[in-house]
Amino acid sequence: MSKSAAAVLAFAGLILCSIPMSAQFNGLLPNGNVYGGVSYGQLTNVVNKQSYKGWNASVEALPFTRFPRIGVVVDGSGFYRQGETQYNIVGGLRLSTNVGKWRPFVHGMAGVRHLTSAGITYQPLVIDVGGGLDYKLWFKNFSWRFQGDYMHSHYQSATQNDYRASTGVVWRF
Repeated sequence: MSKSAAAVLAFAGLILCSIPMSAQFNGLLPNGNVYGGVSYGQLTNVVNKQSYKGWNASVEALPFTRFPRIGVVVDGSGFYRQGETQYNIVGGLRLSTNVGKWRPFVHGMAGVRHLTSAGITYQPLVIDVGGGLDYKLWFKNFSWRFQGDYMHSHYQSATQNDYRASTGVVWRF
């Protein structure tokens, strides 16, 4: 038997043996979700408003057993345009509810923006207010998310009012 075939067989055996043990791990993972998707932003580069494409990802934990509708969220995004990059990392609270297969939510977060344009780097604070919908898919523990955000930041004398729309896959645990 070749080494690669033995490695594949060992990996398959490990996976098959770990499936019955998955029930034991229910207490180790907190309730929450992980999201990853594509994003479109109408963003201000200090003064000029431009369109950007990029990605958006977030992790949400639901740590409050007495308040199961309130989650703690960390959200990151990256936007790209020729000669310009913008990254946002924000954290805050999300309020959600379940209505059939839908899970509407609103959130308020704050963090920092890292914008590089023409070799100059800006790092203003950013406030992110938004919401969206998760639609439960037929796959167990997976949803599809539609999300919209308003992001406000202020750098020197310029106020930046930006908008972001995202969509992608959510894994609930």
